[in-house]
Amino acid sequence: MKLIRHLTPSGPAYAALLPDGQVQPLSGDPFAPEGLRPAGPPAAPGPLLAPILPPNIFGIGLNYRRHAEEMGRPLPQFPMIFIKTTNTLQDPGAPIILPRSCNASSEVDYECELAVVIGRTAKNVPRERALDHVFGYTVANDVSARDWQFKWGGGQFCQGKGFDTFCPLGPVLVTTDELPDPGRLAIRSVINGEVRQESNTSDLIFDIPTLIAFLSASRTLLPGTVILTGTPSGVGAASTPPRFLQPGDTVTIEIDGIGALSNPVVAETV
Repeated sequence: MKLIRHLTPSGPAYAALLPDGQVQPLSGDPFAPEGLRPAGPPAAPGPLLAPILPPNIFGIGLNYRRHAEEMGRPLPQFPMIFIKTTNTLQDPGAPIILPRSCNASSEVDYECELAVVIGRTAKNVPRERALDHVFGYTVANDVSARDWQFKWGGGQFCQGKGFDTFCPLGPVLVTTDELPDPGRLAIRSVINGEVRQESNTSDLIFDIPTLIAFLSASRTLLPGTVILTGTPSGVGAASTPPRFLQPGDTVTIEIDGIGALSNPVVAETV
């Protein structure tokens, strides 16, 4: 099933995307035992929202082999974890806002990523049972202010990764029955029609079961938790010269089997 969250006259709601572009309205909680259930006839979708409201967002750095090479870094021994705060969440089609109020960043970068959504409480999950805890997958853009990430952030990533709108998600959440092998998905980023990143999740250093086992070790992953699995080579910071996002750009992140997530780029005005 391909789930969306959209804005209806009654407020935000879940729906199932149908082949003809209409949606099947749904009620309930996707993470409750009874799950989601039909709630009316098919209808046209409203404005799209991020397909999940996560309690936590975990990011994984340096998790594609070719990306580690382009950044001049050795392959990590363990997954490199950082946190993206939930204020970063942004809807499909809504703007990525370049921060201007906090020592204005001029090095905001795009990062196409496969996002994993945890479906049930996970703690101390062995690798061989990790995928049993996955509800589905969506497309993410791990937007990053590189100057705050590497120069001004005191050695940690939270500031550079944590500005408002820095985690667009969507447009759909694909459940695991439709995407049984997340380890072989083509992934790319397209800026103003130009392909900048193009890879496959088979290039991941730490695959999804490994990430879930690692993150859930002595840590509870709540239902709805989002794991950003890393970005492939081709980021703006590694270009010669660097190519960072500018007002007026449009960023599209595509993952085969899921869809395309597009967001315009604007400068902060307050």
